[in-house]
Amino acid sequence: MSTFEEPRQQRRTDDRVQAAARSGAGSAPVPKSVRLPRRARRAQLLTAALEVFVAQGYHAAAMDDIAERAGVSKPVLYQHFPGKLELYVALLDQSCDTIIEACSKALESTEDNKLRVAATMHAFYDYVASAEGAFRLVFESDLTNEPAVRARVDRVTVECAKLIAHVIADDTGLTAEQSQLLAVSLVGMGQVSARFWLTENGPIDQAEAASLVAGLAWRGIRGYPRTDEHR
Repeated sequence: MSTFEEPRQQRRTDDRVQAAARSGAGSAPVPKSVRLPRRARRAQLLTAALEVFVAQGYHAAAMDDIAERAGVSKPVLYQHFPGKLELYVALLDQSCDTIIEACSKALESTEDNKLRVAATMHAFYDYVASAEGAFRLVFESDLTNEPAVRARVDRVTVECAKLIAHVIADDTGLTAEQSQLLAVSLVGMGQVSARFWLTENGPIDQAEAASLVAGLAWRGIRGYPRTDEHR
């Protein structure tokens, strides 16, 4: 049984993909897939793998399931990824890049720090609420005892915190270590609250929830005045 909980917004299943998978059950061979350029094929396989890993978790998922979902033979899948772990890590890298890039864009979207805090919190909530459920690979992986996976999961916190710490240090004059600690706290606030909001399935909509947490974060971080205010 999957260790993942169902998300707040029920993910839409692709009826055509499921129908193709069912038609391929039993002794019927997997239909020959259309030849695609290597990059396009890799993207297709990663999309199929995301659906399977999110639905089943790493341990319950099988390469057979992923190949079937993608509509390719196992040899084609193995041409791109030598094993399930390598496929999972490639998908995890892609998911980590997504949230780190979203955090970076949020911080660069304005020079107003109050708006920066709000934009960053909304970025975390947008990521967690995504219909694809990729956040589950990053924040709810059932393979965090694997060093390669643990390193990538930690990378999200570390890289997002570095981006935020740079802003804090520039504005407040706090040391790099102090700024990093505050930044990690803000990242944790965004990650944990967004996941809690999703699983609670409560009456608060996404935008309101993100704004509430952004307000809390801003009331805390603004207690460290900008350096130029001391002059």
